[in-house]
Amino acid sequence: MSDKLPAVLQATEEDIQLLLAAQCHLGTKNCDKTMEPYVHKRRADGIHVINIGKTWEKLVFAARILATIDNPNDVCVISARPYGHRAVLKYAAFTGAQAIAGRFTPGNFTNYITRSFKEPRVIVVTDPRVDHQAIREAAYVNIPVIAFCDTDVSLKFVDVAIPTNNKSRHSIGLMWYLLCRETLRLRGTVPRGPTGPTGWDVLPDLFFYRDPEEVEREAAEKAAAAAGEGEEGAGAADVTAAMRSEWDAGVAAENAFAQPGQEALDWSAEPTTQDWSAEPVAPGGEDTGGW
Repeated sequence: MSDKLPAVLQATEEDIQLLLAAQCHLGTKNCDKTMEPYVHKRRADGIHVINIGKTWEKLVFAARILATIDNPNDVCVISARPYGHRAVLKYAAFTGAQAIAGRFTPGNFTNYITRSFKEPRVIVVTDPRVDHQAIREAAYVNIPVIAFCDTDVSLKFVDVAIPTNNKSRHSIGLMWYLLCRETLRLRGTVPRGPTGPTGWDVLPDLFFYRDPEEVEREAAEKAAAAAGEGEEGAGAADVTAAMRSEWDAGVAAENAFAQPGQEALDWSAEPTTQDWSAEPVAPGGEDTGGW
């Protein structure tokens, strides 16, 4: 690890293990001329390996820039790639920044008539190649750009490049998590220490992309399991008791709506036949003798 950083900002062994586990050090087979200083070596299969020490240095540098901005809402985090949607939304929720997850509307930074017009002091993008529209507009209006850069991207209009693998869902989520955590630490919102009760109790999994179909499948499995447990727990006695209580409630409702002095109808009694051709009889029992 480099000695350029103070001891308090040095990466811990746990941080390095997280970066290696998420494959943040694996680049692509192509390497741009501007990204050569961040490449450690090239493997036999042609993959460029990124220097993790420089990744951590630039991550802390970007966090120090973001922590100096007085109004957190002046930071705009952008990700057009689906793998970064959840990460930028979580970053915005924890730090108070503005998030643009999905398609970047042209004119967001340059056309003040646009409904979603913004004037941020700095923007952070997930992939300079995919988020090129946002970087170009930021260059027009002199907005500094922080970007997570793979080995095959150009650093044109990028002011702070954080070298990392921005193709993997775990790598993208972890880098946004570490940037968010370091920014909150520098602001003094979160104490330094291991992840847990003594430090920040948020895990990197919260920033990882989740497939919508996978989420729906898990919800359906939980619902099916809950329904199965409910069916096993309910016995025949419970069903009988429920039917009996429902019948009693129905009888009580019929008695409540009956007229005063009128009993509930007995539907099991034999029906009484009436002669519709007979002359009407007066209430006193005497024949009216016609109209």
